[in-house]
Parts: sequence; C-alpha cells; structure tokens
Amino acid sequence: MAETDGTKPTPDRKFFVPLENNPEVLTHLLRTLGTRPTLTFHDVYSLDSSTGLLDFIPRPVHALILIVPAHIYHPARDAEDAQLTPYTGSGPNEPVLWFRQTIGHACGTMAALHAISNGAARHHVVPGSALDAILKDAVPLTPEPRAQLLYDSKALEDAHAAAAALGDSLAPASSDPNGNHFIALVKGDDGNLWELNGGMRGPVCRGALGEGEDALSERALDLGARPFFKVAEGMGEGEIGLSIVALAEGEA
Repeated sequence: MAETDGTKPTPDRKFFVPLENNPEVLTHLLRTLGTRPTLTFHDVYSLDSSTGLLDFIPRPVHALILIVPAHIYHPARDAEDAQLTPYTGSGPNEPVLWFRQTIGHACGTMAALHAISNGAARHHVVPGSALDAILKDAVPLTPEPRAQLLYDSKALEDAHAAAAALGDSLAPASSDPNGNHFIALVKGDDGNLWELNGGMRGPVCRGALGEGEDALSERALDLGARPFFKVAEGMGEGEIGLSIVALAEGEA
C-alpha cells in the first residue's frame, strides 16, 4: 500500500512520489540516509498474538509504522488533534524528536524518520552520515525551522526518490490525489509509547511501557495500533486495509 496524506499538489509546495509501506522500501530509505545493517523493517501480518505470526519478528521492536485509511483515521484522530496545543519544543531534553510535515506525500519518509530518530533505534545511525547530520541539525531547532530543514534537504529528497522506485506495486505520481495516513509508534528513551505523525500538531504520548515491553508488546499494541481497529469495528468495518511494518534489530 502506498502512502498518502490527503493533499493535492500546488505549484508553490514540494511534493514527493508516495512510498509503499514495504520493508524493503523503508529499509532502503534508511540505509541510503545512513543506518547500520543491524536494523531492518519487517512486515506485521497480524496483531493477534494467538496466531503465532508475531513470533517471526525479531525483538526488540523499536517502532511500528502503520498506514491508516482516511475514513478510519479522521474519526479516530481529528477531534483529539484539534484539542492539542501546537508543539513548540526543541533541544536535547525533548522526550522525542518530532518533525512537522510540510512536504506533500512524504508521510512514509516522515514516519521512517520518526522511527529512527527516537529511542534505541537512534543508536543505529551511522556517525557522519547524511541522517546523522540531519538529526544533529534538527535537535536544537523549533518545529518551524526543523520542518524547513527537511524541506530543503537534498539528501532526504534523493533518498526518498531512490526508495520510491522500489516496491511491489507501481509508485503513484506525485500529482496523484491521496488520502491515507502514515503513523509511527515509537518507544522513547523515557519508556513511553509515542505516536509521531507530522500531520498532527505535535507528538502524543500514549502511555508508559514496562522495561521489557517493546513497541510490539501487548500493552504497546493496546495503546497504539489496536484502537484504530476498534474505531473501524464501531463503524461496522470488516477488513480495513491497515498496513503495518516493524523496525527491529537483526540484519535482513
């Protein structure tokens, strides 16, 4: 499934070709930017632990990335987002590093950045790489200049373009209308599960995780991904087409 963000191209705004929520695509993106081969994305085929499918995913899982269809996302998040105070944080003492999205159709890249920028995953960034430079430059900035940093980054644009050329389906054009939403669910250094979405007003803490609980633990799933399924059930939806990948240690 390709990423979307519900916006249409305009002459004065940069747009990327949407990414596919595919482990190969997202791993390629991060490797190109500068991560060690000790961190890879993996498909999550079920959130039901009784199926045994979660047992095939290496642990610990540092982050989940999911695409939520627009007709599920908006009922689940619009009211909450409207109540959030716009985030203004910056500096090394932030609980998480959050980026506001200003590039159209860049949701997948934003989610991957949020996944690698926080918690234990950050230790897998190669020193001196393009990604290392982006993150170091971003930390002291407030959200507006931080977003501009990404907007102006040639390294980010080139890595995204290379990743967009991969995948199992034909990549949509940057001019195609889109409507789904990428979300990153990350275990931060503070032990909390954070929902990071550049289309919201800021990062959202979903609750505390125990020392041995990662982003794919039962508690993390109850706090983060499963509520979207509950919204879908309340709307009478069956299969909602929610695509999930996990960022975990272990070479591909």
